[in-house]
Amino acid sequence: MADKRSIPRRSDTRRRPGQRGTHSQVLVIGLGRFGGAVAVELENIGFEVLGMDVDHGRVQAHADALTQVVEADTSQNIEALRQLGAADFEHAIVGIGTDIEASILTTSALNDLGIPNIWAKAVTTSHGRILERVGAHHVVYPEHDMGRRVARLVGGRVIDWFRLDEDFAMVETTAPSELFGRTLSEIGLRANYDVTVVCVKPLGQTFTYATADTVLGEGDVLVVAGATRKAEAFATLT
Repeated sequence: MADKRSIPRRSDTRRRPGQRGTHSQVLVIGLGRFGGAVAVELENIGFEVLGMDVDHGRVQAHADALTQVVEADTSQNIEALRQLGAADFEHAIVGIGTDIEASILTTSALNDLGIPNIWAKAVTTSHGRILERVGAHHVVYPEHDMGRRVARLVGGRVIDWFRLDEDFAMVETTAPSELFGRTLSEIGLRANYDVTVVCVKPLGQTFTYATADTVLGEGDVLVVAGATRKAEAFATLT
């Protein structure tokens, strides 16, 4: 049986995460590919992370990467979560994916503890609906969302794509040749294409805010916002 004790980060002198009201601390349960990646990235951008997983190997693998890691079965014992300080967190992420029952039970337990912001990974839409019903405030579908994103990047001029709402997206694309040498005001993007250019990256330069006087040229990269179909249609111009 693996040791259930926490494994503190090497030479770590920071306080243990989990004091309610501190927004820079996050609880991540499930340190697989998704949960582990989220936990490490949170640490990289300045958060303190308490990671939990039932698998001893995953706990050991993240011992030096996270503020603190704990080996525990979070789906079976809400009291264990309470003793580990889970109730003190304002933000929790459930990264459990393959064990749907454990994902649901863990999310429900976090909700019972009163955590105000619970993010949970879902593998199917039915899984996601159940997570919402048992207390998840945000449900994410990593595989589904990445599939949609990749589909939009393949075979076109779309460099990157990000959905802001169900029918609104930001698209990074190269400027179409038919618009070279003209200002955004002359082009009339909103009137003719129903999109807005948010910023422009001229060839060899950095991104800058777009203005009515911005002239488009060969090699320019644009970030365009608008209804998803309109923004994607603009990216197909040649």
